[in-house]
Amino acid sequence: MNQPVNLYLDEELGRYGFLDDHPLGGDRQAAFRREAAAQQLLEQVVISHGRRATDAEIARFHTRAYIDEVASAEAQKRAALDAGDTPIFPDIYAVSAYVVGAALSGLATVMDGAVKRTLQPIGGLHHAARDHAAGFCVFNDLGVVIETLRQVYQCKRIAYVDIDAHHGDGVFYAFETDPELIFADLHQDSRTLYPGTGRADEIGKGSASGTKLNIEMPPFATDADFLLVWPRVEAHLAKFEPEFIIFQCGADSVQGDPLAQLAYTPAAHAHATTRLRAVANKFAQGRLMAFGGGGYDRGNLGRAWSAVLRELLVT
Repeated sequence: MNQPVNLYLDEELGRYGFLDDHPLGGDRQAAFRREAAAQQLLEQVVISHGRRATDAEIARFHTRAYIDEVASAEAQKRAALDAGDTPIFPDIYAVSAYVVGAALSGLATVMDGAVKRTLQPIGGLHHAARDHAAGFCVFNDLGVVIETLRQVYQCKRIAYVDIDAHHGDGVFYAFETDPELIFADLHQDSRTLYPGTGRADEIGKGSASGTKLNIEMPPFATDADFLLVWPRVEAHLAKFEPEFIIFQCGADSVQGDPLAQLAYTPAAHAHATTRLRAVANKFAQGRLMAFGGGGYDRGNLGRAWSAVLRELLVT
């Protein structure tokens, strides 16, 4: 039996992407949509549209100075927001604000009780810090959602789970000292992949010590390796009984991605979703938001995110 899931797809979201031969191009949403349609998943969901977030909403996570920097970057004819990974593209501020707004729209439907689960394929921009861009990420929609849960909905104990090949450093360091942000991240060994963070001994600081779990996977780790360590994630979450779960399901951990060297299949993404669904049902009133994150092989991202969506649909 299926339950309603809000799936965020629209033309404006599809514009989040960089030009020329950049790995994160503007064709990623379409690649996912084709695969989800082929698997007959689209007729089972509520296809939803986003909106543009306001400056005040974005400022729940980002500094005003950085918001102004993004807003003026195109007019200033800058080449990139960082050293080159995050180039300026047309309407970069408006499109990036729209990604955040879509996440907030999804959050509102969950917190209002309209649905329990959402999928935001174009989202999960986990490298952006409070005051700068990084790693293809302009605004950190995940960070804005976390801060909105706190400031607007008074939801304090939030779990963030990330299986992208790259460490979710923009989330981790923003909340490294926050004891109520429960963090679990499985990523490729920090010595072998950008951003070079997320060591196993990074467990949070001060009163947050022990609330953060970083699991480094060796290059070429398979589904069997993933299944071996996954129970540590569930045990970590159960220890803190989160009220809400955010899942960054980056597809660059699937074998064959051009920017990473993990060797999962979409079955790993399906397993993580199934188990997080159970954790959400037990502790968080079923509330679970999934975000696409990375993934630079179009076939891989289509299959991995479709696997996530299929499991989100299960009652």
